[in-house]
This record gives sequence, C-alpha cells and structure tokens, in this order.
Amino acid sequence: MRAIISHIDSISGSDSSVLLIGETGVGKELVAEYIHHTSVRAPNPLIKVGLAALPPELLETELFGHARGAYTSAQGEKKGLFELADTGSIFLDDIDDFPIALQAKLLRVLESRELMRVGGTTAIPVDFRLITASKVDLKELVNKGLFRADLYYRINVVPLVIPPLRDRPGDVPLLVNHFLKRFSPDGAPAIDNDAMGALVRYSWPGNIRELRNTIQRITLFTKGTITLASLPPEVREENPVETMIKACDRCFAEGQMTFDEVVACLETNMIRGALKQSNGNRTHAARLLGLNISTLRDKLKKYNIPDQP
Repeated sequence: MRAIISHIDSISGSDSSVLLIGETGVGKELVAEYIHHTSVRAPNPLIKVGLAALPPELLETELFGHARGAYTSAQGEKKGLFELADTGSIFLDDIDDFPIALQAKLLRVLESRELMRVGGTTAIPVDFRLITASKVDLKELVNKGLFRADLYYRINVVPLVIPPLRDRPGDVPLLVNHFLKRFSPDGAPAIDNDAMGALVRYSWPGNIRELRNTIQRITLFTKGTITLASLPPEVREENPVETMIKACDRCFAEGQMTFDEVVACLETNMIRGALKQSNGNRTHAARLLGLNISTLRDKLKKYNIPDQP
C-alpha cells in the first residue's frame, strides 16, 4: 500500500487517466479521492459515479445531460455529470458494468473532450481528469467482446491494483485500531491478543468494508476489553485451510485466474505452509501433506519453492 501511495504521489502533477483494479470493498473510492485531492485539480469538483447503481435507461442522460425537449419529461435542459466535473475529476466506479452500447459515446468524450447532450445539437467542451475502477480484469472482458478494446486502452493509462485485505494481513491491526477509535469517540476499548489474532487470520471476503462493519458492530455490543468471544462466529471459527480454499474459489469464480492457475496457487501455498511448519524438513512436510517425498520434490522443482520459504 505504501508503494501504491508513492506511485500516486509521483503522478500528482499529471492528468493521465487512472484505472483502479480491485475486489469489492478494498477501498477504491478512497484511493480515487486521494488521487484527486493530491492533484492540481484538488480545489475543483470530484464527481463520483456508481455505474452499477444507475439504471441503464437513465445512464446516458445522467452522464451526458439532455437538452430541453429531448423526450417527453425533459421540460428543461440538464447538465450531465461530466459537465459537473468540469475543471475537476470524475470517478467512474464499476466501469466493468458500463453498457457496451454506450461505450463508443464515452470513448468519443474521452478523446475529444467534448460531449453532446441527449437531444442536443451543440458540442460542449469539458475539462476533467478521469479515474475509473473495476472489480474484474477488463482485459478478460475485452477478450470476450464485452468491453471495447479502444476504450480499455484509453482508460488504462495508469493502472493501479489494490490488493485484497487477505493479502495484506499486516494492515489489519492498523485498520482495527483506526475503526475502534472512529466508532468509540469517548475512548477506544482494548482488544486482547487472541481476538486480534483471529481478526488477522480471517480472510475478509468483503475486505475493508466488511472489517469496518464488523468493528462497528463489536463496539456497539461489547463493554470493556474485546475478547475472542466478542467476535462474530465466522471470524472466530474460520479454519485456515477453509480460508485458503475460499480465496481460491473466489479467484476462479471472478475470472481472475484459470483453473490451472488456481490449482498451482493452492498447491504452492499448502507446500509453503507445510515447509514452514516443519522448519524446512522435506520428509516432515511431505508427511504433513500426505505426499510421497519424491512427489514433493517434483512439486518443489515445478513451482521453484525453496526449502526455507
């Protein structure tokens, strides 16, 4: 995360389009706000658009506005969100849900920096910095014909991958303490080591959003020190192997990895875990995994895994 923030700081003087890639709940909107507020456009508007929340039939007029008389209920002209973002930034969240029928019009606005309101006849110049976010790999959508390649390359100037919370467990204690202070303004409660350990081990499928809501719930119902018993059952009881399998299943279901890549990831993580538990002893690690020592050697070579990961 420090590397991501450093990267953002290095482009603060640029107007390049930024594409944020990450699972739901990792904080892409907060990153978009940071990009805007550290840029030269900071004094000007930041317009945030949740594309998945807008009905398809309203999306065009919401983004580009409409002229008077464009349709029956259009009794006056209306500025679209791109016009409202003029001189500032616009954040298009869930760009992967953007209808392909409107992608050509979006591309024209990005290329020409002019837009035409629905039912309008005059091109309107607009000056904005574009920030988009996607919860899936857009290149896969391009390959499937669900996303225009030219639009993808136009928005993918500066890609930033926001890692899921399960891949950065060291951030969990920092976030827990932050949310405890936020939801307990009169004094954050203490949290014991067992409870913190369970919070760190949990896979957080809902990422930071789930962690925030969990801490808020805990502060509402816990008096005094937060213990293991204070935590929700799913956090308190999750098995590490089940956590790993859930993560792999999510990677496959969301199309982030092929079946072979998921299998390789799972095998690699299990082998590394067994080697760590056995202090690098291959025979012991093979026994923990239920493998022949020769099979383990083959997999160590295949995945280029050292004895002391």
